[in-house]
Amino acid sequence: MEEIVEDVVVHRDMKVCELIDIYRKIHGFVASSIAHAIDILHEMIKECDIRFLTFTGNLIATGLRGIIAQLIASRLFNVVITTCGAIDHDIARAFGGKYYKGHFDANDLELHDKGIHRLGNIFIPIQSYGPLIEKVVYKIMDELISSKKEWSVAELLHEFGNRIEDRYSILRAAASANVPIFVPGIVDGAFGTALFTYSELKKFRLNLFLDMKKLSDMIFSARKLGALIIGGGISKHHAIWWAQFKDGLDYAVYITTAVEWDGSLSGAKPREAISWGKIKPRSKNVIVYGDATVILPIIAALIIA
Repeated sequence: MEEIVEDVVVHRDMKVCELIDIYRKIHGFVASSIAHAIDILHEMIKECDIRFLTFTGNLIATGLRGIIAQLIASRLFNVVITTCGAIDHDIARAFGGKYYKGHFDANDLELHDKGIHRLGNIFIPIQSYGPLIEKVVYKIMDELISSKKEWSVAELLHEFGNRIEDRYSILRAAASANVPIFVPGIVDGAFGTALFTYSELKKFRLNLFLDMKKLSDMIFSARKLGALIIGGGISKHHAIWWAQFKDGLDYAVYITTAVEWDGSLSGAKPREAISWGKIKPRSKNVIVYGDATVILPIIAALIIA
């Protein structure tokens, strides 16, 4: 016990860096973990040659999509792992789909009758989602299969990114920065379903083992591994699963709203991953509890040069 908790005040025009200084002084409770996360990420970016960014698909339905694209474009993170839902929302929005500000307590029966999907407090008209994604996939796949019939997911997503002009697109950002995007659950969404139905019409093969080979080559040749893991599920697990084959992550920052008492992977803390060898015992790690749409803009503002 060396440092004393300090009382603080705020002012209207203060900068984000000043806010983090205030968090350090406040210390309790999530404030300290946000400040600690920024310190870890600064060191991770300097020390690690493989820097994972993982996130869940729901975030790409929000305006946070632009910040995530910014993090990828900056190459602060050079490997992305996400869900099919993230690809769905990115393609839908990149090709003209409109997502609207809604509210959590909407009448879902009425929304269904009007042809509107609800994702939390985001409203998505049906025509801005499934049918649009299928149309885009079929058009681009007609171009791609002329060169070869077998593709990895990462290769496909790179080519889709090359055909997107929307500057807020995560696919476009990744393609431009040559950052691979891995989606282990690629068939669990509109994009994957469209690929499947396309393959029923024209000769085309998706080879996930090619993705595994590329990812394993990157992992085994790495010196140090770090990760910013936003949310849970398959995106989180795929990163820490592969990290165990290199004795675990050297740096890890979790942002989550999930709890550990139900035994879920999404709620599991870094210390549990240590027991599996997915995070190193002497790693630098922290878990930040809270909504990523609130926390990530603050963190991003401090780590993007």
